[in-house]
Formats: sequence, C-alpha cells, structure tokens
Amino acid sequence: MPTRILPAVGDADAIRAITTLLSQLPDADPVAPVADSTQLIDTLARLAAESVDELPEVVVVHERIGPVPALELVREVALRFPAVGVILVTTDASPGLFQAAMDSGARGLIALPLSYEELANRVQAVAAWSVGVRRHLGHGGDVFTGVGGTVVTVSGAKGGVGATLAAIQLALAAQASGRSAALVDMDLQTGDIASYLDVQFRRSVVDLAAITDISPRVLADAVFRHDTGMALLLAPGEGERGEEVTDRAARQIVSALRSRYEVVVIDCGAQMSGASAAAVEMADTALLFTTPDVVAVRAAKRTVRMWDRLQIRKAEETTIVVNRYTRGTEIQPALIQRITGTAVAATAIPANFKELQGAVDAGRLHELDNKSVVKQALWGLAGELGLVKVSEVAQKSGRLRGGGDRGSVSFRRRRE
Repeated sequence: MPTRILPAVGDADAIRAITTLLSQLPDADPVAPVADSTQLIDTLARLAAESVDELPEVVVVHERIGPVPALELVREVALRFPAVGVILVTTDASPGLFQAAMDSGARGLIALPLSYEELANRVQAVAAWSVGVRRHLGHGGDVFTGVGGTVVTVSGAKGGVGATLAAIQLALAAQASGRSAALVDMDLQTGDIASYLDVQFRRSVVDLAAITDISPRVLADAVFRHDTGMALLLAPGEGERGEEVTDRAARQIVSALRSRYEVVVIDCGAQMSGASAAAVEMADTALLFTTPDVVAVRAAKRTVRMWDRLQIRKAEETTIVVNRYTRGTEIQPALIQRITGTAVAATAIPANFKELQGAVDAGRLHELDNKSVVKQALWGLAGELGLVKVSEVAQKSGRLRGGGDRGSVSFRRRRE
C-alpha cells in the first residue's frame, strides 16, 4: 500500500524541492502540499472526520511554516492526530533541536539540504510506525482517535457585555448534555469565573505556563473539578502573574485541553493579551459578545479589525453574539453584521438581568433557574454551535418556547 505523505511547507522553492524528492520515493503517494499551519490542521481534521484511515501516514513539516512556529505545530499535530507520524525538516540538526522536536512529538528530523537516502529511510520508518499505531487502534486500543475537542473562545467587545456569564453557561450546557467540558479563564488579569461559581482554588492556568510537555496527569492536577462535573482551569488569584502565560504557553495549554475534553470553552475577556490572541487564533469558533448600543458595537468593530490586522482571525471567521437584546432596540443584529463584517449568531440573548442577579451575587450561576429566558437562550446558542443536541438542551433547561424576545425562539425557528 502506498505511503501517503503530506508536505507542510510555506516557501515556494522548498515546496518544489521537497515534492520532487518525495515523488521519487518508492511506494510514496505525496498529496498536494499545504502552505501554512492553519491549512494543515484543517486538512487533517477534515480527513479524520471521515476516518482515521483517511489520514496520511506521514506529515513533513518545514521549519519555515507559519503562522504557528514549526515545533508548536508538530506538538499540535501529535496531540490531535496521534496516528500521524510527523517529520521536521530543518537547517538546524543540532542535538538540542533534535531533542526539542522529539519532545514535541516528532517521529524524526531531517537536515537541509535534503538527502534522498535520508529522506527515504526516515519516511519508511515513520510510515511503519504510523501503520503500527493504526493497527493498534483498530483492535480497541485506548489511544485517542478523534480530531480533538471543539474549542470555543468567548470575548467581549468591551468590559461588562456579559462574555463571562455566557462562557459559563455554554460550558454548563455541554457538560449537562453528557459531553466532557472544560471551562478556561484566559482573562488573566481580571478573570472572575471563580467568583461566579463560588470556587476556592489553589492551582491556576499559570501552573501550566512553564511546562513544556503537559501530560494528562499534569493537566488533571491543574484543573478544578466542579460539582457539575465540569473541569475548570482558572485565572491566577494574583493578576500580575498572568504575564507568565505567554502565547506559546497558551497554545500548548489549549492543545492539551483539546486532546482531553470534547468541548473547551475559553473566556478571553475584553482585553487582548498574547495568550488570549493565541486562543482565539486556535479556536474552532470565536465568539465576540456585544450589546446593541453604539459604544459596544464600535468596540466590536475595532476588535474585529484588530484581529484581522494582526492575522489572529478574519472578520468572516468571527461570530458576533448580541447580548441584552430587545425587539425595540434601534441597533438590530442585521445592522451589527453590516457594521462589523462578521457572522452574527441566530440566537440573541434577551435583556433580563433581574433574573440573574440572585445567582450572580451568590456565586451560584450554575444553579440558575431553568425557566430563565437568558439561560434558555444561552443553552440554545450552545445548540446552534453544535456543543449539545437540541433534545438534550430542551430536557435540561426547559423547552425553548415561542413568544418573548428573539433570543428565546430563534434556535427553534432554525430547526423547525
């Protein structure tokens, strides 16, 4: 059976050199190369969604791939697609880089300029390893075989638009529907998920920042298991320590969480840091919450444009969620969509702080009444995002009935 090889190379000259050599290898079946890290992950995820057998046996990652650095990309591929063997191609063949590549999950390292013999030997060995892993998976092994959990980031256009409350309810909805869910507070200086859930904790996301290889046991030690069964990875109690969580650390943390939980919801707050930017870039779905007022919508537009300029997230890949919506408001979701150039969630969240205040003040947001129209809308949003099944949402939070604000009925209208 031919060995399928997927090159991930950002440099045009390097693409030609690598694909030419790969095509000369015996029993090799090189597939069309991908030009950046995002395209590589998307391609592997699409193939894995069909079957693990559809994945290439070997992925060749060039050192100049971007925007995610090569070693971080190797780590993410190894975590999310453990049946794929990764080879790093680099000009630096030093023992230090070799060890770093192995620690990241690579199955081999090849020095530039490429040697046909070295490439052939390494591809053959890695392909044999990949086939062995798949044979093990096919006989009921316990290695994770999926494409990884779904990562959803929740950001606020500005402070006070309800992003944290929404993140909590989205994670609760996923957990209540029988999916393993993790809720992460990446609002590193001012995060207050712990206050909303009345949690006393010792460990935080900072405890993972300096760890280069986050094993399942290390991750389990850092998370707090909530009474609902949801896993919490909280912001540090001392806000200044948030600076210890770099963008690189955030990528490793998100990758580790994605490999262990079916749903990962990350509260990124309203202030962008390197860590929150990395989370938004890696997310399957990036939500940006706004309220239907001029100040908040302008802030949302600024955020969307900033993410686009910094190549964190394209506008069309961002989803606006309108919070505190009423039918009588002058600024409607369709107008917000035109202003920001983003998608807008079909589910808008109605304005009704009165029903929330008791649960918020008591730090018992997880005990919010099922009759709450805000809770129903947020759990409906979870269904719209594919985090839960409609029937499960209905059973846990009450039927989403018509009447009232748009947010309480839009999800059912889409499905009926």
